[in-house]
Amino acid sequence: MRPQDLLRPEPAGLYCPPGDFYIDPTRPVDKALITHGHSDHARAGHGAVLATEETLAIMAVRHGEHFAGTMQAADLGKPLAINGVEVTFHPAGHVLGSAQIAVKRDELTIVASGDYKRRRDPTCRGFEPVACNVFITEATFALPVFRHPDDRDEIARLMASVRRFPERAHLVGAYALGKAQRVMALIREAGHAGTIHIHGALERLTALYRDFGVDLGDLAPATTDKADGPGIDAFAGAIIVCPPSAMSDRWARRFPDPVTAFASGWMGVRQRVRQRGVELPLVISDHCDWGELTETIGEVGAEEVWVTHGREEALVRWCELNGIRARPLHLVGYEDEAE
Repeated sequence: MRPQDLLRPEPAGLYCPPGDFYIDPTRPVDKALITHGHSDHARAGHGAVLATEETLAIMAVRHGEHFAGTMQAADLGKPLAINGVEVTFHPAGHVLGSAQIAVKRDELTIVASGDYKRRRDPTCRGFEPVACNVFITEATFALPVFRHPDDRDEIARLMASVRRFPERAHLVGAYALGKAQRVMALIREAGHAGTIHIHGALERLTALYRDFGVDLGDLAPATTDKADGPGIDAFAGAIIVCPPSAMSDRWARRFPDPVTAFASGWMGVRQRVRQRGVELPLVISDHCDWGELTETIGEVGAEEVWVTHGREEALVRWCELNGIRARPLHLVGYEDEAE
């Protein structure tokens, strides 16, 4: 069997003809296998959805309990048969519940990695390399210039700023699913035991993480309404985690002379820092950098690599130079929500 007979790109996403299912489809389909809960991969309206328990719970929070006709939870590492095709979910290390999906028929195995990272993350299971014939990789940071620093060093910079400016609030912009909870967990690991305040837009997903056993310590709403919570002065020296959009909103101006921080892999690009007006950029990514992408391709031992959503051409060229067949998939509809 040729790889393109087992999985192929179509307008709705990656399609498996013999199994008659899609992986992370961008429009409603009859059968969808979902790698993780970010909105560019996990959409509502499918007839049937197969995903990890955590991803199903995330989709229910984001889209409502009836986001699909039927929902089935996949256990990590346990093969399932769909119309004679074997599918197995493996940890991807991206966010809570994220998974790679191995699709196997006869002697051919294709792994669709979804989004993934190789750094340790206290809020989700780490990436597990899966041997395969074809590896489908993302390419968000697939340029040699991208080399992410140690997450702990970036959080140390945040904590140093909190000590240096005890009279100022610290607003940390982080996307609502995955990044925000990871930042909170890293702050705890850095030794901060005080209350972390969170924007209302983060409350439901953060509560879900805690329901799945992720300990984030003492959290409280970030409200300055004296009828509902503390006044402005109470936030001097506080750490407040919020979605990036809130940092330019009137909400942010309520806090005392805030230091604006933003946790994203893109904070390694000076132009992006200037565009957002960020005072304290924190280079913390939920995606692999260049070295981690190329290392992963070597680990899985694939004879062929398909590259999607990101800097496809550079990674394809690297594969070719290293004797690995490669091609870009040119899939559309996948954005950088996690960054």
